Amino acid sequence: MKKKAFNKLEELFNEMVELRRHFHMYPELSFQEEKTAQTIAEYQKKLGLEVQTNVGGNGVVATLRGGKPGKTVAIRADFDALPIEEENNVSYKSKNQGVMHACGHDAHTAIALGISNALASMQEELEGNVVFIHQHAEEMGTGGAILMIEDGALTDVDAIFATHVANDVPIGKMLHSNDSIMAASDDFTIEIKGFGGHAGSPHNSIDVISTGSQLVNNLQQIVNRKIDPIIPAVLTVGSFHAGTSTNIIPEKATLEGTVRTADEHIRKEIPEWIEEITEHTAKTFGADYNFDYQFGYPVTKNDYSMNQILVHAAKETIDEENIIEMNPEMGSEDFAYFLQHIPGSYFRIGSANEEKDLIYPHHHPKFDIDETVLLSGAKTLLAAVFAYWENQN
Repeated sequence: MKKKAFNKLEELFNEMVELRRHFHMYPELSFQEEKTAQTIAEYQKKLGLEVQTNVGGNGVVATLRGGKPGKTVAIRADFDALPIEEENNVSYKSKNQGVMHACGHDAHTAIALGISNALASMQEELEGNVVFIHQHAEEMGTGGAILMIEDGALTDVDAIFATHVANDVPIGKMLHSNDSIMAASDDFTIEIKGFGGHAGSPHNSIDVISTGSQLVNNLQQIVNRKIDPIIPAVLTVGSFHAGTSTNIIPEKATLEGTVRTADEHIRKEIPEWIEEITEHTAKTFGADYNFDYQFGYPVTKNDYSMNQILVHAAKETIDEENIIEMNPEMGSEDFAYFLQHIPGSYFRIGSANEEKDLIYPHHHPKFDIDETVLLSGAKTLLAAVFAYWENQN
């Protein structure tokens, strides 16, 4: 039955390419993906699946019920795009000005629909159910995953798998992790309040620019000296705004930054360390401050057993030497919320091809993929579904 499904996927490859290119030409931003969701829902309904729309917003949940009893496994595919003007000169270039699928969510959707089509052709033979969670708004800090979960997307689902195309990984390879694979992503804002004055008389002022500059340096000591070097963590101040003129010392300065951590315990301690350092730095210069910390996506932490099922299954579709265990990367993913509720695994599948100049990174205006990843990604996910059933039924 598995071989039959693989053969069906190969037959569907051209259709998967057409689907991916359609979504690529008509990208929609997070929370605005109405036409994309409609296209997905219509495709799944034609296959005979039970389809729920407007799940947590623009989310779509399509359920394929097998003819025989068994566990229910979900496949998640995100489908929102980014506010980027595409620079590729291809026939399927984005037709929506200033919006682009620069992260591969069009590919994820095509992969999920290809799997759905392949399995629908043998529905009565399946010993279990598959739920296709087509997720909106992954690119936003709030995230569509948690909204879909709150709206019942995981009802009666036992396990979940997801993949992400990787343009820093050559086609034919996959990266996985038995533990944390993506970091938590949190943001902070610090407003430093001083006393403005003339630039020629700094002794009569409390200089917020000097205070902020020292604070940027001091905050780096959190990662350098407070966190175990073997635990991945990043603290970056990405925005520093103050002043309007060369001869004026401003009253206020605003720093904004991000914190990426691969350990939830460390993640919860960092806000206290930031505020402690901010307080002491401000006091040193006689300044005051306001501090705001916003927790974003949690750590994407795979279930060990589920990842082992995935890795074993992947050997049927990918050469074993090309199945590579990776360290956590500092990007973040709201798939993490699904993994907080049910066991699952998330992996990266190579989509880069240097010979075809398909090497531009995610969120780049020239991002594009080797479309053979649609078949390798679909086969690997499909193999994992069958392997899960074999282990559970």
